[in-house]
Amino acid sequence: MIRRKAQRGAWWVAWLVAFGTGSAMAQPFRFDRDTLSFANSTVFEYGGGYAQGRAGTGGTEKARRYTRRCFVMSRSVLQFYQFARFDSKTAPLDDQALAQRVRALSRMQPWKPALSEKERIVFPGYASLRQLSSARARILQENLGLGWPTYTRLGNYRMFFKRDDRGYQEKMHAVLDRTLKQGGFFVAYLSDYPHFRINHSILVYGQRPSRSGSKVEHYIVYDPNHPDGPRELKWSNALRVFNFQKDEEFPGGFTKVYQVYGKWLQ
Repeated sequence: MIRRKAQRGAWWVAWLVAFGTGSAMAQPFRFDRDTLSFANSTVFEYGGGYAQGRAGTGGTEKARRYTRRCFVMSRSVLQFYQFARFDSKTAPLDDQALAQRVRALSRMQPWKPALSEKERIVFPGYASLRQLSSARARILQENLGLGWPTYTRLGNYRMFFKRDDRGYQEKMHAVLDRTLKQGGFFVAYLSDYPHFRINHSILVYGQRPSRSGSKVEHYIVYDPNHPDGPRELKWSNALRVFNFQKDEEFPGGFTKVYQVYGKWLQ
């Protein structure tokens, strides 16, 4: 009897370590805390979802605009959530030390499991990614990663081979649902090739309840172009297609979805 009590006690301690104080995902994802405060600027000016002409042609303004980083920013938000820890009670790092830590974090494989609190890269002086990116935006922008390599990612080429494959979109929907139910996040590449009304990356981190009898599922996303608040991706069970929310850069509606950063070479 004593032995059984000891075994139950040991199991309870192990549970606390795994899911209590030692939990890798200690806090649920919050948009106002766990996303970047700055935006991925578009190369073109838009109106009603359509390109109107090139944006920011002035010399200094053009040099400082942060563009073509939607993949980088979606990946980085995931990496910070899984591999970083913030400590607002200690002094902030200088620019050089902060840049080194940002680069170290950006090289971590986003498909790997989240680290425990003790294993995470510490960013002192700030309480959250939102606070850090607001105060030290330029350091993050210069060290999270380059934008142009994302155009050559192997995973992007599925848009050529899977563009008319609704079965593949059903597979992506199933992977998205499974990933969220397991407590993970789904970095999505959005494309309507061959039209190119959208060529973008977002981070799907949650799902809104659907009305009873509805055949449309609603997902909550972080869109690097819009740091002001979450946006919405929809899945139609009737049509077996995804739809993305209308904004200045996209007229809204149909888009294909491809998971990226879910595994090596994806």
